[in-house]
Amino acid sequence: MRAVTVLGLEGSANKVGAGLVRDGRVLSNPRRTFVPAPGQGFLPGQTARHHRGCVLAVLREALQEAGLEPADVDCVAYTKGPGMGAPLVTVAVVARTLAQLWNKPLLGVNHCVGHIEMGRLITGAQNPTVLYVSGGNTQVIAYSERRYRIFGETIDIAVGNCLDRFARVLKISNDPSPGYNIEQMAKKGQKLVELPYTVKGMDVSFSGILSHIEEVAHKMLASGECTPEDLCFSLQETLFAMLVEITERAMAHCGSQEALIVGGVGCNLRLQEMMRIMCAERGAKLFATDERFCIDNGAMIAQAGWEMFRTGQVTQLEDSWITQRYRTDEVEVTWRD
Repeated sequence: MRAVTVLGLEGSANKVGAGLVRDGRVLSNPRRTFVPAPGQGFLPGQTARHHRGCVLAVLREALQEAGLEPADVDCVAYTKGPGMGAPLVTVAVVARTLAQLWNKPLLGVNHCVGHIEMGRLITGAQNPTVLYVSGGNTQVIAYSERRYRIFGETIDIAVGNCLDRFARVLKISNDPSPGYNIEQMAKKGQKLVELPYTVKGMDVSFSGILSHIEEVAHKMLASGECTPEDLCFSLQETLFAMLVEITERAMAHCGSQEALIVGGVGCNLRLQEMMRIMCAERGAKLFATDERFCIDNGAMIAQAGWEMFRTGQVTQLEDSWITQRYRTDEVEVTWRD
């Protein structure tokens, strides 16, 4: 049977990437990141302009790195959603154009499912309980009956958004990412500042913690009560403890012996450490990837597209729209038993 090669295009937030995957092997995976000034977030219009400016260069780089021509590609996959509207549209237009120019089938992929399938491919996890943590999403997921079922999630903002917005309060650099810089500062924190801890059943809430720390941060720093490093440390410990709690509860419910962390916040080594301790206490195993595959990338869209394509799924041109809201459990998982 001939090997199937899929091109994946990702651009749902501040990363734009193109990845090529052939039968479970990542051939190339370049990306670019839009980095706003300290104290600022990335706006949809600015982010889309950034993506338009470099998406073709990233595409060329992906083909060159893989040593492939357009004729070698069997399918073009793109992020259908969820994500920010303008950046999603930018990448979808490129995907549609390539599919028509190259006369290839098109596939709209759920961003969250892309993260899960990439994590499963890279780590070899068979049937894990998934903790999906990023700037736009926070979910605890397990597979059952052809769906990725959401057991728990944030009821307001995502954990990555909470960290990013706290970074703006302290004017922490966005290069390479606010979350990474908070992680480095947290390593030097000495004092645990008490913050609201909000777990509601299987769900979590981060907006109250953010409001509280935004309100008290400058007062505490001005009075010498704590350091910026202490605040970074305290915020991380509190947020991550909440995530570990709901993941453990989902694992207990499912009888799961595997946990997989995916999404950009999944790069955080302290989160991985806390999850690893929880898994060890349960006799379970933790699976995680590094920044090459945790952070949004084109190869994850290619991998999910490859799984979909080999089970006969394609997206017709008239159905190749994008959507900012696209839940993980809306996707029929035709490629798993």
